[in-house]
Amino acid sequence: MKQLSGLLGFIAIVAGLILFNAGFIVDETRQVVITQFGEPIGKAVQTAGLHFKVPFVQKANYFEKRILEWDGYPTEVPTKDKKFIWVDTTGRWKIVDPLLFMQSMGTENHAQSRLDDIIDGMTRDLITGHNLLDIVRSTNQIVSLVQTEEDIASEERLEKISIGRDEITRAILLKAKEIVNDYGIELVDVRIKRLNYVDRVRQKVYERMISERKRAVEQLRSEGQGVRAEIEGQKERELKKIQSEAYRTAQEIKGKADAEAIKIYAEAYSKDTEFYTFMKTLELYPETLKGSRFLLSTKSDFLEYLKKTPGDQSGQG
Repeated sequence: MKQLSGLLGFIAIVAGLILFNAGFIVDETRQVVITQFGEPIGKAVQTAGLHFKVPFVQKANYFEKRILEWDGYPTEVPTKDKKFIWVDTTGRWKIVDPLLFMQSMGTENHAQSRLDDIIDGMTRDLITGHNLLDIVRSTNQIVSLVQTEEDIASEERLEKISIGRDEITRAILLKAKEIVNDYGIELVDVRIKRLNYVDRVRQKVYERMISERKRAVEQLRSEGQGVRAEIEGQKERELKKIQSEAYRTAQEIKGKADAEAIKIYAEAYSKDTEFYTFMKTLELYPETLKGSRFLLSTKSDFLEYLKKTPGDQSGQG
């Protein structure tokens, strides 16, 4: 019985090892190529989940399904106009055919090394075929912004690019793509990450860039001042129009008020002439006599009401 129990236990362990070695799991970020004695068997497994293979004979080789990063090394490259620059490129790639990739590249490290050769070579070829301005600029926007007819006729004329940095980068991507397709790789993107000038070129480039930007600033400032003058002129016209309309409205209101006041005065005068004269005279006393000295006759009509007292009927003051 002990021997039978030991045998059954041994069989269970062997069966567990066989099942464990027969199954393999593929997640969403991986893809698998099955090899038998080092040779690929069947198609690549790209569906996520639990899969099976022949235990101990076949092997599951995992490869990334996600986009991978490639980063090149800064390289000194001469341009068409004989100016040396340091070019640093970067890119993104992914394995689209894991079976072909395994047969041609084997590992991701080997693929990275091969991409170094391919992309750096294409970058060198295209940069040496174009002038420095084509690699630095992407458009002629600054030329059209600051260059005048006088500049075109003088030695200050700005050079225009013929293709531009974006087009050069796109050409590098397309040419390198044609080559890496043979390795089961898709090159997603390539970019010039950084350009750096060698010492003998850097200062001249900086001086030219500063000059161009200063001219662009002056042009923009001039246009801004013109717009400002136009806005201020429009503001003054609108302000005068508003003030004119307000003055006219005020005069109309004042005229109506004066007419209404005259009407009220007339009505008051017509009802009691003596009382109206008395009230108007009293209103004039504070304004006329305040802070002034006059020598007036007691017979003056203006002082008539000052000579009278409440109990005085004779009119003698």
